[in-house]
Amino acid sequence: MPTRVILVRHGESSYNVERRVQGYLDESTLTETGKTMAQQVGIALRGLPIDIAYTSPLQRAKDTADIILAQLSDSPLLKVTESLKEINLALWEGLLFSDIEEKHPEQYRQWREAPDQLCMQVTDAEGRVQDYYPVQSLYERAQQVWREILPNHEGQTLLIVGHSGINRALINTAIGLTAEQYQVINQANCAISVLNFAAGFGSPVQIESLNQTAHLGQPLPNPRKGEQGVRLLLVRHGETQWNREKRFQGQIDVPLNETGRLQGEQVAQFLKSIPLRYAVSSPLLRPKQTAEMILHYHPTVNLELEADLKEISHGLWEGKLEAEIAADFPGMLEQWQTAPETVQMPEGENLQDVWKRAIAAWNRIVQTAMERPERGITLVVAHDAINKAILCHVVGLGPESFWRFKQGNGAVSVIDYPMGVAGKPILQASNITAHLAGGVLDQTAAGAL
Repeated sequence: MPTRVILVRHGESSYNVERRVQGYLDESTLTETGKTMAQQVGIALRGLPIDIAYTSPLQRAKDTADIILAQLSDSPLLKVTESLKEINLALWEGLLFSDIEEKHPEQYRQWREAPDQLCMQVTDAEGRVQDYYPVQSLYERAQQVWREILPNHEGQTLLIVGHSGINRALINTAIGLTAEQYQVINQANCAISVLNFAAGFGSPVQIESLNQTAHLGQPLPNPRKGEQGVRLLLVRHGETQWNREKRFQGQIDVPLNETGRLQGEQVAQFLKSIPLRYAVSSPLLRPKQTAEMILHYHPTVNLELEADLKEISHGLWEGKLEAEIAADFPGMLEQWQTAPETVQMPEGENLQDVWKRAIAAWNRIVQTAMERPERGITLVVAHDAINKAILCHVVGLGPESFWRFKQGNGAVSVIDYPMGVAGKPILQASNITAHLAGGVLDQTAAGAL
């Protein structure tokens, strides 16, 4: 049984509103909005069996944790942990971000573009001036958190309430990202992320969801303040009967089943108020039907079809159940589940093939979005393997990390390109499924691709 970790960032604080750097500084307090957000998190987590909770000692996080636990019918033990403090930005704390950008432009550029290189000169207790790398130090601390906590709670559900920086470092170190990739994901105030660990730190881990904000009345997280560019919504098609049966479908053109059509309508309602301007889909029936249901509420948007977004070709596996594949191709199914990047599908594709065409298609879509006469949100509807390849690519992972991201039927992920296709993207959210079952966890069928 995996260990489930529910990560929550603290609610809106006074320094968040003022756009000041908080870091280790403990002068910032929750606003009334921040307190309401914490209550909304607690309501969203009701009914989930949380075994233990951990929080940063800084008051904006500790107060958030207390408010969350007060909403639960069976409140777990809360442990305060120094290691969950926010990133220590030393010389910047208490300053406005705008002042830092004006007075320290090179350091601010490093913070945004090369965070692993950000260096501050600080004076230690003995009066010696030393170079200090805050993001690298944060990553070391995040790894320490995982090593200390996970061995004590195997198979349990943990709640961790922290901060934007430490939460990002926890997620990134769990899936194998480096300090260079610190800015590639976002953590909004009181957003919920869910990670599933097979065992301890270093074991296979899956991001079930990232940066969910629907429980706050905000369907999708907002772009970071001051950032422009393009936004893309990546959606997986609704359920098919073969998903339900756990039958490999690949490029066989299986339509949505009744549940899949319901999911299509649910995601359509979820995105009804989102100002979509463009839409691209795989030409296979299941994503095309899903996209058409979404666009019913956006009648001025034309649907474009992209052949390179087709699902992975499973070759001779297509149409077969897992038990049949295990019998007909001994050892290959286990290899697919543990080392997918090494598998060549018999008379089909391998993940390198999928990566090459999926990322080429994705880059074309992003480039086209940047060149549109009127920029706006682009909808992309595709498949499990294709979406996983795109999400891995966005954060800087390769085919060996294929299983890192869960993609439920009808799930929505959000990717921003504030600097265009040549700049670094930001994964704002992944695998949002609250519109399907109404809860924090993904309840969709875990069917074959």
